[in-house]
Amino acid sequence: MPHTEFYEVDVPIRNTNHPARQGVHVFTGVADSPTAALRRAHEVYDAALTAHAAGREIPGRQPDSWGARGLRPGWELEWPAATAGPWHETPRSDFAL
Repeated sequence: MPHTEFYEVDVPIRNTNHPARQGVHVFTGVADSPTAALRRAHEVYDAALTAHAAGREIPGRQPDSWGARGLRPGWELEWPAATAGPWHETPRSDFAL
């Protein structure tokens, strides 16, 4: 059985109406390699996009832990620049409890 771990896939995004507005969309889930993580992130995004275009509810988290919770209209993901690596929780200083 392949060794699996929790991965983070970071995909640069940009606003198609305001190109100066940019950021990173983060996907997380279990995979056995960075390549598999990139593939699953792209698959769940494509499934969400297809469902949204058809007027259906966006699929939730899949049994293998990958999922897309929403889409950002007007934002384009730059998949060729996406990176994947083991997920490391980092404290957020801008998050107020």
